[in-house]
Amino acid sequence: MRVIINGEERSFTAPHTLHSLLAELGVDPGKVAVERNLEIVPRSNYGAVPVNEGDRLEIVHFIGGGAGDEDGWEVAGRTFHSRLLVGTGKYKDFEETARAIEASGAEIVTVAVRRVNISDPSQPMLVDYVSPKRYTFLPNTAGCYTAEEAVRTLRLAREAGGWDLVKLEVLGDQKTLYPNMPETLKAAEALIGDGFRVMVYCSDDPIQAKILEDMGCVAIMPLGSLIGSGLGILNPINIRLIKESVAVPVLVDAGVGTASDAAVAMELGCDGVLMNTAIAQAKDPIRMARAMRLAVEAGRLAYLAGRMPRKQYADPSSPLAGLI
Repeated sequence: MRVIINGEERSFTAPHTLHSLLAELGVDPGKVAVERNLEIVPRSNYGAVPVNEGDRLEIVHFIGGGAGDEDGWEVAGRTFHSRLLVGTGKYKDFEETARAIEASGAEIVTVAVRRVNISDPSQPMLVDYVSPKRYTFLPNTAGCYTAEEAVRTLRLAREAGGWDLVKLEVLGDQKTLYPNMPETLKAAEALIGDGFRVMVYCSDDPIQAKILEDMGCVAIMPLGSLIGSGLGILNPINIRLIKESVAVPVLVDAGVGTASDAAVAMELGCDGVLMNTAIAQAKDPIRMARAMRLAVEAGRLAYLAGRMPRKQYADPSSPLAGLI
């Protein structure tokens, strides 16, 4: 019997209830919470709930006294522990979307606002697979080319789900999907005035980033390279300058192609990375999602550790004293 536990596939030979499976894993049922197929299981039911082939389990422990990850990050007064944010588009189906998000460890997922198919309203929706009770939905304005379109879209999103933390992007053209900064500034001003907490996709320009912060944007999200290009971080110097010039979180948005790109972004001191295509269009999205999770964690640790200084010449790592 194969079961997915905390994003990893495990095999078991005997039928199990949740209680007996936890016992086999050596986990004290009294110290954990379990979610089975996106549904939280009351602890009193562990002995009665069967574990079936293909079940997806999340087993988490409790953190006492309100203490959390000391390296968490905060945006708009909310604290998160995962520094990887992921999009929900371009997957082959909603099931793969849900599996990839779970494997990524992301807490925030971006969602586009689209019309309901009223000719067949029974068709599955994203929320049937990715629950807003489990993840923080971040409505975005993908596909908007004017400030007016962006503002209208996010007002509809707030009406639909009550969200005020949003991601603003206003695109310049279809070829590059580069941000139209005059329209972005216009939309940001209107949205902030309307009570939204705006995380904003922008060019890698430190001056524009500072203007957006001064307007009241809660996070700055400069592009690493063109959306969906996989070109990586093309201008690390400007990304670093943006991080030094603003006090709000800075997250690289767009252009990440593989795990090393995500690690580079984090080594620059960024607070997080947002990606979609790099995971969804990988040959194995679930495995790539796990790789991105680890890369973001490794990059953050490397930044906190502080890299060795670069040197022009070699420096032997073994002492020369006592050389034979």
